[in-house]
Amino acid sequence: MDKAFVTATGWTWYRRTLLAWTFLLCGLLAWSPHARAVPSFARQTHQPCVACHVGGFGPQLTPFGRQFKLLGYTLQAGDDTKIPLSMMLVESFTKTQRAQTSPPADGFGTNNNTELQQASAFLAGRLSDHLGVMAQATYSENGGLLGWDNSDLRYARPYSFAGQPAIWGLSLNNNPTVTDVFNTAPAWQFPYMAPDLAPGAPATPLLMGGFAGQVIGFNVYTQIKGALYLEGGLYRSLSPAFLRDVNADFGGRIAGTAPYARVTYTWTLPSGNVEVGGFLLHAARGLAGTNADGNAVGIPGATDKFDDYGIDASYQYLPGSNHLVTVNGLFINEQQHLDATYDAGGSSNLSNNLRALNLNASYWYKNTWGATLGGFIDNGSADEMLYGNNGRPNTQGGVVELNYNPLGQASSWAQPYANLRLGLQYTWYARFSGLVHNVDGAGRRASDNNTLYMYLWLAL
Repeated sequence: MDKAFVTATGWTWYRRTLLAWTFLLCGLLAWSPHARAVPSFARQTHQPCVACHVGGFGPQLTPFGRQFKLLGYTLQAGDDTKIPLSMMLVESFTKTQRAQTSPPADGFGTNNNTELQQASAFLAGRLSDHLGVMAQATYSENGGLLGWDNSDLRYARPYSFAGQPAIWGLSLNNNPTVTDVFNTAPAWQFPYMAPDLAPGAPATPLLMGGFAGQVIGFNVYTQIKGALYLEGGLYRSLSPAFLRDVNADFGGRIAGTAPYARVTYTWTLPSGNVEVGGFLLHAARGLAGTNADGNAVGIPGATDKFDDYGIDASYQYLPGSNHLVTVNGLFINEQQHLDATYDAGGSSNLSNNLRALNLNASYWYKNTWGATLGGFIDNGSADEMLYGNNGRPNTQGGVVELNYNPLGQASSWAQPYANLRLGLQYTWYARFSGLVHNVDGAGRRASDNNTLYMYLWLAL
């Protein structure tokens, strides 16, 4: 990595460049006359959404969609020079089995909440022959702020390896696993849309979103013969000042850089494909605090060390008929050495571990009607200071979701100008934060957090 990346001068320049990019994106999204046009990837490729997405919409990728992403979002049909812009709106309703003891956010009640959950704008598509981008800015009624979201700037080229077709690429991104093309990866795993006004798992490994939007990473990847995929990268914390500018959280500063690695192998079958792979993330991170102005700052001194190891597998049954089936699984084990947290009195143990298992299977009929069933188990070391209650993070339960996607086909109304998904989701808990009863000290049961969630997801 170039020294300018890690020097103070270089980092100041980098921060200003990223900030300029973010607000340029927001400005383009606000003022471009094409902001009401087609979903940009479909417009660019002249393909219906079902070409890239299982279910005709959302993050589940087909083999074609995976290759489109690995080639840097650059595949193009025709000569379209419009700015690659799209917009997305998500309106939702959230109801827990029992009202929460206090409102989940300012401006909302303890139950039965409707919300403009996301209003997003995307700069997404080809910038040049080998350069493409998928950058998202999102406003949420919960918090009332516009901030940056998942972003991935890529440079990619095909090449030949031992006489076999291959791809190599570079990615500048703000979330480990956002570069991934499989829906086992934490950034893209089921549920693809979830409530933000209901209780969620109290503790999961760092790789499962702990750095999302808080870091900048530079990754190198290659795919050989459409089968073997290798990726390596380094992530560095963005400054609290920059994260305030883009309305992102700050969870503490990484000491130096955090290495990330990914490997997968895919077997192509007559009617689908099978993938197996692994993840690795190592990070040493300090604690976060606040200054006299109430702004988040990094606390100098000791750091907490995290080593995340993950394995994943996926299967797609895509026979070219009306029936599609996908199965995904992810297991992550995190080893923690909590020097900073322990010294600050925040944990009972100097060393802990944390584990997460996610499984799901979905069925789609004609890429229009879908049903998904998922299960999750999060558990780890007992630590009363860290987790409270009985000192365990154990949370387990399941999710079922029904979907209707009336658009996204080659013959759909307004294709490829609009897409829509209607979702009905129910999440239930067998255990929450280590307990079945009295999970919050106020008599609340794990099942009281069971959540009914309905959403309308529109893309233009």
